[in-house]
Amino acid sequence: MNWSISFEPLISWPLLALALVPLALLALVGLWFRQRGSVFRFIALLALAAALFNPVFLNEEREPLKSVVALIVDRSQSQDIGDRTKQTDEALAGLQQRLGRFKQFDVRVVEAGKSEAAEERTETRLFGALEGAFRDVPPSRIGGAIMVTDGEVHDAPPGAPDFNAPLHALITGNDHEKDRRIRFENAPRFGLVGKPLDMTYRVISTENETGPVDVRVSVNGEQVAVEHATVGQAMPLQVTIPGAGRNIVELAIDREPGELTDTNNRAIALIDGIRENLRVLLVSGEPHAGERTWRNLLKSDASVDLVHFTILRPPEKQDGTPINELSLIAFPTRELFVEKIKDFDLIIFDRYQHRDVLPILYYDYISEYVEKGGALLIAAGPEYAGESSIARTPLMAALPAMPTGEVVDKAFYPRLTDLGQRHPVTRGLDGSASEPPHWSRWYRTIGVQNPEGEVVMKGADNRPLLLLDRKGEGRVGMLLSDQGWLWARGFEGGGPHVQLYRRIAHWLMKEPELEEERLTADGRGMVLEIRRQTMADDPGPAQIITPSGKTLTVKLEKSEPGVFLGSVETSEIGLYQVANGDLTALAHVGPVNAPEFADVISTENRLKAPAEATGGSVRRLAPSTALGSDVTLPSIVPVRSAGAASGSDWIGLRTTDDSVLKAVSRVPLFGGFLGLGLLLLAMGSMWYREGR
Repeated sequence: MNWSISFEPLISWPLLALALVPLALLALVGLWFRQRGSVFRFIALLALAAALFNPVFLNEEREPLKSVVALIVDRSQSQDIGDRTKQTDEALAGLQQRLGRFKQFDVRVVEAGKSEAAEERTETRLFGALEGAFRDVPPSRIGGAIMVTDGEVHDAPPGAPDFNAPLHALITGNDHEKDRRIRFENAPRFGLVGKPLDMTYRVISTENETGPVDVRVSVNGEQVAVEHATVGQAMPLQVTIPGAGRNIVELAIDREPGELTDTNNRAIALIDGIRENLRVLLVSGEPHAGERTWRNLLKSDASVDLVHFTILRPPEKQDGTPINELSLIAFPTRELFVEKIKDFDLIIFDRYQHRDVLPILYYDYISEYVEKGGALLIAAGPEYAGESSIARTPLMAALPAMPTGEVVDKAFYPRLTDLGQRHPVTRGLDGSASEPPHWSRWYRTIGVQNPEGEVVMKGADNRPLLLLDRKGEGRVGMLLSDQGWLWARGFEGGGPHVQLYRRIAHWLMKEPELEEERLTADGRGMVLEIRRQTMADDPGPAQIITPSGKTLTVKLEKSEPGVFLGSVETSEIGLYQVANGDLTALAHVGPVNAPEFADVISTENRLKAPAEATGGSVRRLAPSTALGSDVTLPSIVPVRSAGAASGSDWIGLRTTDDSVLKAVSRVPLFGGFLGLGLLLLAMGSMWYREGR
């Protein structure tokens, strides 16, 4: 119960002053001159003033509020090391039991570091969790905070946190831990395919050792070298990027006896491989309506260096003009097809026919170029069916189909075959989903027989239109019509010539994304996503090996023809191995080289400054054999705001003076008959004295 007095005047304060001040002056003057009855007049004035002031006694019934105490529990992955999880659980149970004895504390338990979001697992952010626990609490009601952690906190402020209450930290682990780790000092994000890339790394030990250590270097899961490093020194490293797209470079060292964990004995660098400009040789047999279609497309591709020749004056054309007066450039056949043929990633013959421009022997060189990994595209026209067809040269060994000599001049819609609907080159071409396809017609097909490889597009009368084949280590494509320029010119609405031609060229040049059989995996947050390209109807499930060595099986679901997808939510950060059939892939889930694993030694240093700035303390949960427990907890003592908040074996939490008003009782002093009686008594006494 809280008693207090309050004044509730019957009239406003200005009017009250206007009425009482003159009367008070008259009463005081009477007292000064000792006039008869002045004392009674003064008493009557006081009674009148008291009645007008209307004093009221208030009796407040209040309920005291509790101090809010935050119990922040670190559940990050570094807490899984050794006995830290067990120590944390025992400390949490003990603290809850001890805090439960104090009715003046409202305990809020917050477990931090378990979020599934990858960006929240890169670091241990306990102060962010602490801020969330106190977000709806007035500063006067904050009693303090207790953190149970290994001390590796990455958002600790340099000074006091934003509240005026003690912060205490109880550290798991022990002070004699040993660990060794490896990290990249310099790792570029991009590298040229097939070219050496310079990097640097460092092996770090908690014991400041300086001896040698072997470092295994792996690229995309395959070990490529063993480096000899010196602990504590920055070491140079040179790796060759094997392919375009995402590449994973991994460094690993062996675990030492007594080492805390081998989680940070690996370091990962994700490097995007970039190809140097691809070199393409385009040879046009003669000028024709679609000659510039290939040229314009390849010239517009920034990743392609194009060399283009058009045969304008074949050797059999003799008109008597002296050679030195011609403005034409002689076709450098020997330089292109003997000396520098290996420099080209793709050779395109666009309506080319054998007219003695190339010696017969050079066709052998081209076939050998394909067998050893080169790429050849035949954009066929009527010449391919004629007597001078290149199919009648030694190049026939590299060609996927021989001509029948027939040229079919008939309007048709190019259509995808069943294989073409699944093949990466033609899958999902714009306009292919409708029937007829939403593109213009073509009017010529070159007849062939016994096609090899994969027929992905068909023309008039279901004849092969686009063939894709492998020869030895190289690839060959054959487009059996010269009408593609109709799409480029917008005839009947045109068609996806850019999309189709670019895919053909890049498939021939072995672009990884256009492989028929391809397995890729990637980490999105804490979800492992798997993508399988295949020409089969069902690739079967994918097998996954987690960073800890566990094995998982994930079913792959069909998303579109030739593409199967699968995903699995994970809880481990690290490198995952994915396999399906004969294909394997690597993917890193979670943050790369996260600070959570950069330093896993438990420490008191990170939290010492903010704890001491609030009057709190930092201490280890040291083993206690006397009590038979893995942890020893300090006693908890409620303290006032001005008192000390920690001692050698105890920690203090503030209590608040805040309360909630439940009810108020009012007792007016001059209300009712009592007030009226007192006022009449004073007035009557004054009148009686004045009357004598």
